[in-house]
Amino acid sequence: MRIITWNCNMAFRKKWTKIMALQPDILVLLECEHPSKYRPKQVIPNVNQFLWFGDNEHKGVGILSFNTYHIKLAKGYTTAFKYIIPIKVTGEQKIDLFAIWAMPDKKKANSYVGQIWNALQYYKISTRKPIVLIGDFNSNAQWDKSRKIGNHTQVVELLRRKKIESIYHLKTQELPSEETKPTIFLLKKLAKPFHLDYCFASKKMIHDHTTIQVGNYEEWIEWSDHMPLIIDNLV
Repeated sequence: MRIITWNCNMAFRKKWTKIMALQPDILVLLECEHPSKYRPKQVIPNVNQFLWFGDNEHKGVGILSFNTYHIKLAKGYTTAFKYIIPIKVTGEQKIDLFAIWAMPDKKKANSYVGQIWNALQYYKISTRKPIVLIGDFNSNAQWDKSRKIGNHTQVVELLRRKKIESIYHLKTQELPSEETKPTIFLLKKLAKPFHLDYCFASKKMIHDHTTIQVGNYEEWIEWSDHMPLIIDNLV
């Protein structure tokens, strides 16, 4: 299974050929425009399902499935955490997937990583099933001090207790806040790199042959300030 996440910075109808060249099985898009802006089955080849969530037709969350994989919204989804979306993935492998786009909120406790923290309490994630949490978390451990409850490190530790790990950190052995591969260059500036996009997965799914790639600035900055994450061989 190849899972890709990318904050495409809107206007996906003009960019799909770039990401589709990577041949995803599951594609999680952030800042993705509503499918009414184009005709997915005519524009994007071989798409099985295209689920979209959002209030602004120009930028929401899109989840697409290809090849042998199919997706549907899981039971229990709540708009209280509108952009933390539980998805059932079926096909050669069956997984529970959360597509994540952490957003600002008027209530600080539910803003950015606070949404993820609160959503994890609500969904009571089971350790019995393979699970993937993926997307734009808009978060990094370097900002922990600004949030006493539900900060980045606390989210990571909560997931670790459920035997769910960040694939990037597991594979690189880099520490949170010390990442060497940025996933965003703020305002498209090379001098403003941050690591804000993640893929967490059940540790039993991550093996020696599991890989994660972060897109590079030179190749992707024309298309978005975010770099894609490409994850292969989760089982």
